[in-house]
Amino acid sequence: MTSLIIDDEPQIRRLLRLALESRGYTVREAEAGQLGLQEAAFHKPDVILLDLGLPDMDGLDVLKRLREWSDVPVLILSVRDQESTKVAALENGADDYVTKPFGTAELMARLSAITRRQRSTEVAEVTLGLLHISLVDHAVTLAGQELKLTPTEYALLKALARHPGKIITQQQLLKAVWPGTNVEQTAALRVHVNHLRSKVGSSIEIRNEPGIGYRILG
Repeated sequence: MTSLIIDDEPQIRRLLRLALESRGYTVREAEAGQLGLQEAAFHKPDVILLDLGLPDMDGLDVLKRLREWSDVPVLILSVRDQESTKVAALENGADDYVTKPFGTAELMARLSAITRRQRSTEVAEVTLGLLHISLVDHAVTLAGQELKLTPTEYALLKALARHPGKIITQQQLLKAVWPGTNVEQTAALRVHVNHLRSKVGSSIEIRNEPGIGYRILG
């Protein structure tokens, strides 16, 4: 399990790192919101611990941007204890909210709870219009007919369809399609997206978000 701490206080990051590493987490850190978003996009952590008072942007804005393309569990850590702030964070996609100062035992219990919930809600199948994808047996049908896809096309479709309507970055797609490679494959990715578009037909839109990635719409 990899965790990402987005907090501008070195002491808090140090405390969290010690607590997380003692429980087997690999820990990444970011001291600002934009850097945190980049870390989340490129390293795909299993959970994010997010402060709201960041130097370059509000943590709620970080959360909103993150939720455009990721459903990674997010635990808010903040000195803000107003009910309205907690409600705003939860309504914008936070999984839990802990007020600073906090006890590490409670923090880790809450962290375990949200990661368990995430694992229990992993989808087994996705339906987008006439397109049906079984993520268990790797079967894809279009209007009830089997759709023949190459392994690369299936990996691409799976990565997009698990998060319908959300932007999946080019780096996320590259890791999903060609895991373990550091070769720049942006042009190849574009070719495979076009092949996939031709196979799924006009009922499914795979929209290009220039300079960012793609999203699938049914």
